[in-house]
Amino acid sequence: MPRLAPSQNPDARQVALRWIEDSAHTEVVERALAQAERSVWIATANLKDVRLEAPIGSVARAKGRYVSVTEHFAGLMNRKVELRLLSASPPSGPFRTSLARRRSLANKAGWLRHCPRVHLKLLIVDGTDLYLGSANFTGAGLGAKADGRRNFELGITTSDHVLVDAAQRRFDRIWTGAECAGCRVRRQCPAPLDGR
Repeated sequence: MPRLAPSQNPDARQVALRWIEDSAHTEVVERALAQAERSVWIATANLKDVRLEAPIGSVARAKGRYVSVTEHFAGLMNRKVELRLLSASPPSGPFRTSLARRRSLANKAGWLRHCPRVHLKLLIVDGTDLYLGSANFTGAGLGAKADGRRNFELGITTSDHVLVDAAQRRFDRIWTGAECAGCRVRRQCPAPLDGR
């Protein structure tokens, strides 16, 4: 198939991007969780109990401590920020243990859903900022592990509204179960998102 020059391709356009590599993923996630005002949507194939710097303004932060990401998620809920977390499988045991300690988050239904076909890794904040890349929501993926132990990861961030909107549409189709009817692995799915 011949390749079109950008000027000939109606979908091609220049977009401002920021390159994210290895441990810089941690910075992207911490900033997103701290600055979100309306919504945080996360998609990951693998979900573990990532340890991040304690929230800004907390005593734990002043002491230089790292806390479970579930503490950050509880903070989002307390600030009335919509949290949607979509993963391929149930979270790790340590994540579930940490979640159980935060009753307000553990008792809140509907913010965590699973689809075994999810392999995309993205983070959308306030419907305006997008991370898209290779990193799962794990310590090794986000760069929270020590040098020499973390995964080699690449990604990009952008505020380009066309890309953000496209990512949100794709995420929402999975989240709401719009993809379930045509799914050919539905029989293996423990709880289809369309509720049927």
